[in-house]
Amino acid sequence: MAFSPDHAFQLVKAAHERGRLAHAFLISGPRGCGKERLAARIVKMLNFKDSGAGFDLFGEPVVEEIPPLDDLAGEWVRVLRPQSKSRRILIESMRDLEKSFYVSSGPKTWKIGVICDADRMNANSTNAFLKTLEEPPPQSLMLLLTSNPGALLPTVLSRCVGIQLIGKADLSEGAGGDLLAALDHAARAGFGSASVALTLKSVFSSILETSKAEAVDAAEALLKEEEKALNKGFEGDWLKRREEALKATAESDYIEQRAFLFEVLQSWMADVLRCKTGAGGLEFPTSTEATGMLAGAEDLGRLIRRMEAVGEMRSNLETNAQEQLALEVGFLKAFA
Repeated sequence: MAFSPDHAFQLVKAAHERGRLAHAFLISGPRGCGKERLAARIVKMLNFKDSGAGFDLFGEPVVEEIPPLDDLAGEWVRVLRPQSKSRRILIESMRDLEKSFYVSSGPKTWKIGVICDADRMNANSTNAFLKTLEEPPPQSLMLLLTSNPGALLPTVLSRCVGIQLIGKADLSEGAGGDLLAALDHAARAGFGSASVALTLKSVFSSILETSKAEAVDAAEALLKEEEKALNKGFEGDWLKRREEALKATAESDYIEQRAFLFEVLQSWMADVLRCKTGAGGLEFPTSTEATGMLAGAEDLGRLIRRMEAVGEMRSNLETNAQEQLALEVGFLKAFA
C-alpha cells in the first residue's frame, strides 16, 4: 500500500509516540515524490523537538518548516549519498556510519543514518552494516531512501519496514529541466520547420549521450574498485561475468533515462493540448507561456498528430530500430 508523505509521517509519528518505532525504514517512491522531505521530518521529530508547530497569537496554524535533509546532518545524523566515479555508496562511508551508531549520544538523542539512493550500495557496502541493521543499538534509526527497491538485496529488504510513497516523478528535475527549456524555446520560435525539429533532436540526443557516458564511466570505475578490493583474488571468469553485469546495468540506466525524457516530451505536449482545450492541471505551469503560444498557433488536429508522432517514436525505439535514425525521423514528424 502506498501513502502520501504526510500520511506516512503521521504513521511513523504515531508509532514513535507509542514507543513502537521500527529501527529501520525503507522509504521508496519515484524521483521527486518527497522521500528526502519525509526523512527530514522524521529526523526533526526525533532530534529537533522545537518544531514551531501549533498556533500563532491569532489562532492560525503555524506551518512547520522542514529544512533540507543535508542541513540536519551532524554528529548524530549522518546523510550518505553516492560518491566517487562509480556513483556508489562507498564501503568506507558505511563503516563510518556503523561506528557512529556505537558511540554514546545521551538519553534523549537519536543516532540516525540516512542512506539516499540506497540502491547504489554494492555488496561490500551492504555487508558492512547488515549486523547493525539487524541488531541496532538503542535509540538508533536507519532510513534507506530509494526509487528502485528491487535493486536492494533481500537481506536488506527483510530487515526494514517498507514505506512506499505515492506521487509522480518530478519531470523538471535535472535533464528534464534542460529538455523543457529547449521545448519552451522551440515553441516560442514556432514549430513547423526542419531546423527547429532537428535542434530539439540534437538536445535530446546530447542529453542521452551524456547520460550514457556517465553510466559507462560509473560501471568501469566500479569494476576497478571491486577488482582492487579483491586484490586479484577472484576465481575463474568472475571478472568477465561482472563486467557483463555492469555493462547491462549501464544499459538499463540509459534506457531508464531515455524513458524519462520521453515522459517529459509527452507531458509537455499534453500541456499544450490542455491549453488548447482550456483544461486545467498543467504538468509544467512554469512553461504556460510557451505551451499557450503553441496552442494558439496551431489547430487541435495538428497538435494531436504531433502528440501521436511522439508516442510512435517512443514505440519504435522499444524495437530493434536504429536509435539515431528513429530519433531523427521521429522528431521531424513530430515537430517539423
